[in-house]
Order: sequence, then C-alpha cells, then structure tokens
Amino acid sequence: MKKIKASLVTIALFLIIAGCQSIKEKTDAIVEKENEKLSKYISKPASVLQMDLGKPDEDFKNAKGNYELIYNTKKYLIPCERRFEINSDKIVIGFVSNGCF
Repeated sequence: MKKIKASLVTIALFLIIAGCQSIKEKTDAIVEKENEKLSKYISKPASVLQMDLGKPDEDFKNAKGNYELIYNTKKYLIPCERRFEINSDKIVIGFVSNGCF
C-alpha cells in the first residue's frame, strides 16, 4: 500500500513539474513574439509608432532628456504597458513591455 501511495505521489509531482515547464515555454514564446512585434519600431521615426499605435496615454521627458511614450491597455483584465524611448531626433531607440501577451 505504501509503495502504491509513493508511486502515485511521484507521478503527480512529475505531472505538476511537466505542466509548469509547458507553461514557461508558452510564456517565453509569447514574450518573444511581443518583442519581435515591438522591435520593428527601433530606429524608426516616432511618427510611424504613433500612426500604428495611436496617441500615447502618457508622454514625458526622462532623466536622460529623451521622451517616453507610454501605451496602456488591458487584456482579460490584465494591464499591459508598452513604453517607448524616443531620442532628440524623434527616433525610437528602445522599448519595454510589461504584462502584454
């Protein structure tokens, strides 16, 4: 009886670990797809970004003197923030994406 319980516990733990790995792989794939999508704006004028994404929800000058454009959305009630850094020549030089999938 103890051997059967031990076997069932071992199998259950294996399935849980395998499931977590599967979720991590799917999450990594989603993040990679999001980064590919947003990378197309790097080295492009900010006007191209604004034509595609519209008017940002926030914009301000950061400590480096560059502008930051922030786009906030929600999907399945989960907030998504996309933040783009624009240099003085109005060219996109970087981005950060949080909670977006």
